[in-house]
Amino acid sequence: MKFLLPAAIAAALAFTLSAAEAANIEVKMLNKGAKGVMVFEPDLVKIQPGDSVTFISVNPGHDAMSVPGMLPDGAEPFEGQLSKDVTVTFTVPGVYGVKCKPHFVMGMVAVVVVGDPSPNLEAAKAVKNPGKAGKLFTELLGGL
Repeated sequence: MKFLLPAAIAAALAFTLSAAEAANIEVKMLNKGAKGVMVFEPDLVKIQPGDSVTFISVNPGHDAMSVPGMLPDGAEPFEGQLSKDVTVTFTVPGVYGVKCKPHFVMGMVAVVVVGDPSPNLEAAKAVKNPGKAGKLFTELLGGL
């Protein structure tokens, strides 16, 4: 009987630690997806601080990088390499704009929301982005 309590505590602790592990979400970089050509799929991801997003280069010629002005204060900008997967761990709550540098004007953009979007949502909405990218960012951020 005296061994049951420590075993129960150990089991509960193991369950709690595994449940507390950070998540990793996969976002595909595609030449063609459900929403058209040159897209991130999905283009809107909601995660918690400490979670990661892996941008997967399904088709060559794409990268993933942060958009200047579309990061919360204290967040580090990131830039992946062309035609290579990149995993980014997001620790600061807020809204992050993501773009594929070669296809930015064509609207190859995404938004990552980490926890509460309010720290920089209005600032992100105020950033002027070119072409189809600006239109898509307006749509994605407008729903938050």
